[in-house]
Amino acid sequence: MTAHSPIQLSLAVHLPDDETFQSYYPAGNLQLIESLRQAARGEGERITYLWGSAKSGRTHLLHATCALANEQGRQAFYLPLGINASMSPDILEGLEQMSLICLDDIDEVSCHPIWEEALFDLYNRVAETPDCRLVVSARSAAAQAGFLLPDLVSRLSWGIQYQLHPLSDEAKLAALQRRARMRGLELPEDVGRFLMTRLARDLRTLFEVLDRLDKASMVAQRKLTIPFVKEALHL
Repeated sequence: MTAHSPIQLSLAVHLPDDETFQSYYPAGNLQLIESLRQAARGEGERITYLWGSAKSGRTHLLHATCALANEQGRQAFYLPLGINASMSPDILEGLEQMSLICLDDIDEVSCHPIWEEALFDLYNRVAETPDCRLVVSARSAAAQAGFLLPDLVSRLSWGIQYQLHPLSDEAKLAALQRRARMRGLELPEDVGRFLMTRLARDLRTLFEVLDRLDKASMVAQRKLTIPFVKEALHL
């Protein structure tokens, strides 16, 4: 065990309780979700590369994969590389000891030679560790992610790659209503459509607003109606 083993690391990254596979609306991503479930169980492909636009649900899926691995009694490690400026690439050392590694936004460290070398080394160690699964996410396909180290670009093509398909507006509405039901909240269709016409349509924004409305509804003891939503959100 190295001095930077994940067992010894102290990193303030906490998985949200509500970002699981149960709370994710699958739409056209069923094959991807099944592959991630297998990774969480230590099955299937050893390395998975997931890409999609910002706020497309990549982070939710990585959180869900870690949550399922934890339920299975497997050690999972989630790391958002968007915060790379606050840590050393040494944090990747020894991670292959974990059952599951989820690295979010790996393209955030492209063009950073030390980080690229560290990722390259991690890929090699994972490839030699049968019980470890690696899931990474980025905004674009591996060949377009902007990495400079040729050997790393080659490694990024290992395993299986998936593009996260964006949801239609109808699917987003269904996802929003599903999230509301999980909170014991009834979101009428007209209210959901109103939110989608007045706010940014990415699900992360819509879910954050739903959280605010849930709290406001409990305090005011009122159902979600368009007049109440206008009042609560100052629209």
